[in-house]
Formats: sequence, structure tokens, C-alpha cells
Amino acid sequence: MATKQDAEPKKEPGFEASLDELEKVTKELEGGELPLERALELFEQGMKLSEKCRKQLEEAETRVEILLKKNGEVAPETFQTDKE
Repeated sequence: MATKQDAEPKKEPGFEASLDELEKVTKELEGGELPLERALELFEQGMKLSEKCRKQLEEAETRVEILLKKNGEVAPETFQTDKE
């Protein structure tokens, strides 16, 4: 039986959560003494998290630019992301 929670799409972790996870991955990799397979898994995870954080920062920067370019006045404007 499907629950209300099943019907709702999973929410992506926010920037801060992704950055925290990236820091954990980095610390584990820097610690060394990992089997090659584990190091590769962590590296791949880190690259994905890094890309995700970069995209979130770019979207935030774009939103700020949109706000600042409205005839020199701060005015909100609808912002379309890749997901929309």
C-alpha cells in the first residue's frame, strides 16, 4: 500500500548537507590506507557532490544577478532551473 510519503518526490539535500558530505569524503580519502575500490568509490562520490555544489552555487549567483540587474533596483524575478 502506497503511503503519502511514497507519493511525494524525494527532496534533494541542500547545499550545506552536500558540502558536509563532500568534506567527509575528502577527509576519508586524505586519511589514506583505503583499498583501491573504496578509494575509487569515494572519489566518484566526491566528484558528483562537487558538481552538485558547483551547480547550486551557479544557480544562486544567477538569482542574485537577476535581482541586481532590474533597472538598478532590487526586484524579484522568476528563476528557471534545469529541473523546471
